[in-house]
Amino acid sequence: MNVLIHGYGAMGRIVEEVALSQGLNVAAIVSPGSDQHLASLQEVDTPVDVVIDFSNPALLGDVLTFGKEKNIPLVIATTGFSEDELAAIESASQEIPIFQSYNTSYGIALLKQLLDQLVPLTLGYDIEVIEAHHRKKVDAPSGTAELLARAIEKKRDVTPVYERTSRREARGTDELGMHSIRGGTIFGEHTVLFAGDDEMIELKHTALSKRVFANGALAAAATILDRPAGLYNLTNLYEEATHVTHKRL
Repeated sequence: MNVLIHGYGAMGRIVEEVALSQGLNVAAIVSPGSDQHLASLQEVDTPVDVVIDFSNPALLGDVLTFGKEKNIPLVIATTGFSEDELAAIESASQEIPIFQSYNTSYGIALLKQLLDQLVPLTLGYDIEVIEAHHRKKVDAPSGTAELLARAIEKKRDVTPVYERTSRREARGTDELGMHSIRGGTIFGEHTVLFAGDDEMIELKHTALSKRVFANGALAAAATILDRPAGLYNLTNLYEEATHVTHKRL
């Protein structure tokens, strides 16, 4: 698999490291503004099978244009997209296969599947989502927290609440509390708390290194490589991993 890495920040570097350790070919690295790598996708002149994007929402148009013009699948793992940008990704997926997720770890894919099963069984419980990240993360709540919230909303009629400091009223039964913690070098922690009468249930995922996201992005790339045009997500990654595990058994 010939991988093009778009964006060479911390995650781009780790994707390169993990890809090489897996025997994959890093066909090109595009890092806008860099003197060490290609400055734009227009400079790519080597065969590419898939693009893995850990860059910036401002560069989304370039990534989608490149994928469509070259008919190359895209793994988009950048966070912080607007609703219009997400709509652009969905539109482009009508022409090429695109995997888009704010989190590419298998553990988060598994957590989402657990939520699909658990949320309908906890109608008498209040639900809160708590996420923690390093001090340099600029968006809050995290894209992964939003992803988990969307999964919960599909199974329960709730409304995300991001700010309670100005309110002086009891919690509503239809609220989905969203909380962000920023500090230190926390890679990423996401907890879904189900608070009932006299008992609590917690589902928690902790990333111990950024390699889990690189591994997931490369697994996603392999998953969509020969798929038809469409928009793929963590559910597909979970299903593929489950299928491989069953084959091994």
